[in-house]
Amino acid sequence: MRFEGSEQYVATRDLTLAVNAAITLQRPLLIKGEPGTGKTMLAEEVAGALGLPLFQWHIKSTTKAQQGLYEYDAVSRLRDSQLGDARVADIANYIVKGVLWEAFNCDTPSVVLIDEIDKADIEFPNDLLRELDRMEFFVYETRQLVRAKHRPILFITSNNEKELPDAFLRRCFFHYIKFPDKETMVKIVDVHFPGLKKNLLREALEVFFELREIPGLKKKPSTSELLDWLKLLLAEDIPPEALRSQDQKVAIPPLHGALLKNEQDVHLFERLIFMARQNR
Repeated sequence: MRFEGSEQYVATRDLTLAVNAAITLQRPLLIKGEPGTGKTMLAEEVAGALGLPLFQWHIKSTTKAQQGLYEYDAVSRLRDSQLGDARVADIANYIVKGVLWEAFNCDTPSVVLIDEIDKADIEFPNDLLRELDRMEFFVYETRQLVRAKHRPILFITSNNEKELPDAFLRRCFFHYIKFPDKETMVKIVDVHFPGLKKNLLREALEVFFELREIPGLKKKPSTSELLDWLKLLLAEDIPPEALRSQDQKVAIPPLHGALLKNEQDVHLFERLIFMARQNR
C-alpha cells in the first residue's frame, strides 16, 4: 500500500516519502506547516488515492480525548427513564461512538485525520498514547474492550500553536510541509485552473511572492488564499497588466483583500507603495 500522489494534490517527493514511511512503520504521521499548505487535504487525497474510508476528527479548544473514543449520554438516559422508555435497561443504547471507535470497527483499513491537534489542551495528546499504541480502549460502562480490526493510517496536523509533549512526539513520524516554491506553485495552480493564461499566472505569482517577502508582515498569504485570489481575478476578468503599475514597479493589487487579511498588513503594504513612489 503506497501513496504516489493524486490528480488533485501536488505532493513533493519528500512528502510522498513521509506518507509511505508512516504507512510502513504503522505510526501516526504528524504534519506541520503554515496554514493553507494542504495538511488537511493530504489525508483526504491519500484516502481517495488508496480507496480507503476516511474518518475526520476536527479538534477545538474544548475537545477532550475521550470524545474521540466514545461518550456516555447520561442526560438522555435520565430523560428516557423519566418517560418510562424501555431502552434505559440497556446502557449500550446511550454510548455514542467517537471517530476512533468508528475507524477501529471498520472492516477494511482506513485513514483517520486528527486535525489541528495543537488547538486542544496540552494533556490531549498524552491522553491518547495508550489508544494509539495498542489500537484498543476499554468502555467502562459496558465492560467492553474495543480493538481495531485493522490499524488505520493516522494523520495528525498541527499549526504549531502549542508545543506537543515529547512522549507523544516519540510515537510519530514527523514531516514539515515547506511552503511551495514558484515551480511547485505553478503545478498546484494548474491543477485548480487548467488552461490559465501564462502571462496572468506569471504576474500573479510575482505579486504573490513579493507580498510574502515583505518584512514585518503579520500574516503571510497562503496557497489557499492565492487560489482564492486567482478565482476572483478570473471571475472579474482582471487583465495581467492591472497587477502592475505602468512603470512595472509595485502597485496595490486588485482584490488584495483575498491575500491580506488584517488592517496592519494592508497599512504596511500601502506605506511601502507610497515610499516606492516617492523614490521614483
